[in-house]
Amino acid sequence: MATAVIEHAEISDKKVIGGHGCCKKGPGYATPIEAMSGPKESLIYVTCVYSGTGREKPDYLATVDVDPSSPSYSKVIHRMPVPHLGDELHHSGWNSCSSCHGDPSADRRFLVLPSLLSGRIYVVDTQKDPRAPSLHKVVQPEEIVQKTGLAYPHTSHCLASGDIMVSCLGDKDGNAEGNGFLLLDSEFNVKGRWEKPGHSPLFGYDFWYQPRHKTMISSSWGAPSAFTKGFNPQHVSDGLYGRHLYVYSWPGGELKQTLDLGNTGMIPLEIRFLHDPSRDTGYVGCALTSNMVRFFKNPDDSWSHEVAISVQTLKVKNWILPEMPGLITDFLISLDDRYLYFVNWLHGDVRQYSIEDPKNPVLKGQVWVGGLIKKGSPVVAEDEEGKEWQSDVPEVQGKPLRGGPQMIQLSLDGKRLYVTNSLFSSWDRQFYPELMEKGSHMLQIDVDTEKGGLTINPNFFVDFESEPEGPSLAHEMRYPGGDCTSDIWI
Repeated sequence: MATAVIEHAEISDKKVIGGHGCCKKGPGYATPIEAMSGPKESLIYVTCVYSGTGREKPDYLATVDVDPSSPSYSKVIHRMPVPHLGDELHHSGWNSCSSCHGDPSADRRFLVLPSLLSGRIYVVDTQKDPRAPSLHKVVQPEEIVQKTGLAYPHTSHCLASGDIMVSCLGDKDGNAEGNGFLLLDSEFNVKGRWEKPGHSPLFGYDFWYQPRHKTMISSSWGAPSAFTKGFNPQHVSDGLYGRHLYVYSWPGGELKQTLDLGNTGMIPLEIRFLHDPSRDTGYVGCALTSNMVRFFKNPDDSWSHEVAISVQTLKVKNWILPEMPGLITDFLISLDDRYLYFVNWLHGDVRQYSIEDPKNPVLKGQVWVGGLIKKGSPVVAEDEEGKEWQSDVPEVQGKPLRGGPQMIQLSLDGKRLYVTNSLFSSWDRQFYPELMEKGSHMLQIDVDTEKGGLTINPNFFVDFESEPEGPSLAHEMRYPGGDCTSDIWI
């Protein structure tokens, strides 16, 4: 392959009107609170993976019916396979969202599907037939690498300009030093790298921008050469995993500050600002140390951080280590900024916290939906007095729950939480080998938004064990009209 010619690009400004949109209506909603009154979800798109399972089948985008009045409720009603093998579909984003609400020419039509392993980016048309999306375009990894040097694409966010930005976790050889941010234009052509030359982070993963504070902050998983092989604790000691947040000027792309989260912030993954665009605080879920870290702006415009929630590491028997972290792998914030939800993939619980005081979250709900310490598992936990215990995990529709809660998605009104259980194929194989044989499932949890509380909905269960091409791994979920992890307000 030819030597990469690194191209840098700037975000277009042709559609940003006064920095805050305008009164004309584009996609999404004018405010997060207005979005809460949007239509109830009836469909949800789910990325489903065969890569790494031993099944030589292409990954696909599943359409799941989530309308309780529909005869096909709680069923996969369509599957759109991608044309290649070995992609590892993972996260997804839109070509246009509420950040473009002030642009009447913008249209939320295309779902952007970066492939974490192959580096391809699929663009899917959801407008022709929302129940049966179709492939629109493929951005090939050779072009991305040739123009930018970037590979391992992960998070995709639409911008108010009409551009799309994608975080990439390394170079084509899996080195973290090659990571950075890819810019695509509105026709999904490669524009170049977003960050200024010399301003790439040490590690890449997720990002979120808050334009009124002229800031974007990104997080750090690890080197693809390490995490693609499964999790090896030695790789942490070897410096192949991250513990930093990177504060950038927005939309300029200059790295202004690096926040070292230290030993309390190992492997910071999903990152979210509060939805209210005037707010200058947010959270990041630190997987390995199982802390929710709050970041916030200081009076001098610098940024600081503090641990807001800590999940106690469990003493365990019959596991690979004597202690087990919760492993916070996903979290989200309700559109009214009242509640924060996160999962402990290894422990097996989903939690709800009130964050009306962002500095002092209060646990309001907890439900066990899997994990390594459930009753019947060889792994047992010990309390402080040495007493052994295991979690009670119910069956749903007669099916034992397998794996641990991983990706979550919340309804616009905040009353329904959807949960899948695949993290990444090589990690699934390592920690939950049963998923290789039986595949994923998807749950719905009813949320009490008044007093707090979480309850499994017994009428909803999507079992990916029974897929036509064999059991598959289900990951991220998106509604056709946007949601609290895809849409950003300006």
